[in-house]
Amino acid sequence: MKIQDLLRKEVMILDLQAVTKEAAVDEMVTKLVDKGIVTDFAVFKEGIMNREAQTSTGLGDGIAMPHSKNAAVKEATVLFAKSQAGVDYEALDGQPVDLFFMIAAPDGANDTHLAALAELSKYLLKDGFADKLRQVTSPDQVLAVFDETEEDSKASAPAASEPVSDDQPLVVAVTACTTGIAHTYMAEEALIKQGQEMGVQVRVETNGASGIGNKLTDDEIKRAKGVIIAADKAVEMSRFSGKPLVSRPVADGIKKSEELLNIILEGKADTYTASGAAADTASSAESKAEKQGLGSAFYKHLMSGVSQMLPFVIGGGIMIALAFLLDNLLGVPKDQLSSLGSYNEIAALFKSVGDVAFNFMLPVLAGYIAYSIAEKPGLVAGFVAGAIASSGLAFGKVPFAAAAGDIPDAIPSGFLGALVGGFLAGGVILVLKKLLAGLPRSLEGIKSILLYPLLGVFVTGFLMLAVNIPMAAINTALNNFLEGLSGSSAVLMGLVLGGMMAIDMGGPFNKAAYVFGTGTLAASIADGGSVVMAAVMAGGMVPPLAIFVATLLFKNKFTEEERNSGLTNIIMGLSFITEGAIPFAAADPGRAIPSFMAGSALAGALVGYAGIKLMAPHGGIFVIALTSNPLLYILFVLIGAVVSGILFGALRKAQ
Repeated sequence: MKIQDLLRKEVMILDLQAVTKEAAVDEMVTKLVDKGIVTDFAVFKEGIMNREAQTSTGLGDGIAMPHSKNAAVKEATVLFAKSQAGVDYEALDGQPVDLFFMIAAPDGANDTHLAALAELSKYLLKDGFADKLRQVTSPDQVLAVFDETEEDSKASAPAASEPVSDDQPLVVAVTACTTGIAHTYMAEEALIKQGQEMGVQVRVETNGASGIGNKLTDDEIKRAKGVIIAADKAVEMSRFSGKPLVSRPVADGIKKSEELLNIILEGKADTYTASGAAADTASSAESKAEKQGLGSAFYKHLMSGVSQMLPFVIGGGIMIALAFLLDNLLGVPKDQLSSLGSYNEIAALFKSVGDVAFNFMLPVLAGYIAYSIAEKPGLVAGFVAGAIASSGLAFGKVPFAAAAGDIPDAIPSGFLGALVGGFLAGGVILVLKKLLAGLPRSLEGIKSILLYPLLGVFVTGFLMLAVNIPMAAINTALNNFLEGLSGSSAVLMGLVLGGMMAIDMGGPFNKAAYVFGTGTLAASIADGGSVVMAAVMAGGMVPPLAIFVATLLFKNKFTEEERNSGLTNIIMGLSFITEGAIPFAAADPGRAIPSFMAGSALAGALVGYAGIKLMAPHGGIFVIALTSNPLLYILFVLIGAVVSGILFGALRKAQ
């Protein structure tokens, strides 16, 4: 099959009216729906926009290739569209886009279709091809440009699989994008073409949707001067151990092919060392995780969940903070402080809405981790895993629960449980895909709408029992440990409780410290409040505030999105919403969590040393008047935040 067979004349748009990215997508998807190529506008558009969220398909030079392999697609089709005015498409070069190829591939697209789509990617890099398309005025002329280019390229097209020659230096490369349809093959073409111009032979292995193409041999890897990984997903890495290697996103393989080749040829690439499990896989979607093998793939999937979770944390968290502010302004009797945030009707309304948004946090985290691993089939199993981690299960109603001993009815495992659950759900779906791969093609549809959801939820749900059950023992042990500190030094107690608030920020350690702190309030109200509760809240306020400090003092080590998130963490931290720091802790736990623990423990210890008391169970800055020394309390929290922020910023690697 040729690409011309997929370029349907009836869906071409030769005068695209949209001037913004989303409007252009809507106009093209609508055309596919009107012609019966796509059956569900919302589902297909979601697939297109999810791909755009990873890396813009605006490739530069006025060309964009939005694409999705999607259950809403009836048959593989390429929609060509041309804009006269140009579209602000957030292209990689920042310039307007006037030529569009929207690729619609069904879930069950065969290798023939995928190979044809890969050919489209290569056409777009040929000199003069795009300019010819800009001159067309009819669908027939579009097809004629492709026919003409095909004839011209038969004799001159670079051959990725030509035998390796000793006459030129050899560089080997691997290209891969998340969908494996477009960028994978454009990066291949760009690297080979650039190599020819520089007198370098480039052998490229493609990890596309139809599988591995032009697989590199051991001999080629051995003889190569170095390795280029231009990939947005995991590739096999152990074979490159001991070779100079540069790892970048697939977009760099397209737009920065000369730079990548020069890094290898000039000896500027670091030597890759594979060790243990990390030797098997790697991803360069996140440059921070270069050369870390399995950790790189882990980081990519984790960030997929974190980025989707963050809006729920911010929206819900600020609503909850406003509830405490309103209650504090309207007034709450001292004997009702346990209801702070929901005592007055208007405050209760704000808190209820905030709680609803906040409760989506863990299901979304787990769901989109699983989505990153196993695509759409992983979404439902991941959401279920996150919901179980958030609320726990009624273990007392499970027939075999008695065999496990004295287990409470609900065992929430917090964001750590959701994180594990997301990867668990993704893994379950990958296994199911392999097990069900042999089903007849006539059952392809039923796999997506019945078998994957049903079996995925069934298996993941029961496996989550194994994730949540140990949390009961952890929580019990933590509470027993804290009870043992009751008669000890207030400084030691503040140090321990403050540090615990930053270990998992909403997980078992955090919740154990918080519950222990609130448990001391009832007996201490008559004495002016609880030092324990004051230490707990101080420790919990530090991590989000530390994020702001780090993003302010070490701007070059954070992306623009992370710096913006740092600003919202001011509100989170002042409101005692520790979860605001979760995205940063989850993305870089080895550096973030110890940094946060240091500042939180320091703040808690200082509060204990000064004997500052607190009469409220929550509220942060909005209940500061309920502490025995507001100014000193704020100072101790800020000291902890600055210490944590400086540690985190200093330890973090530059972008």
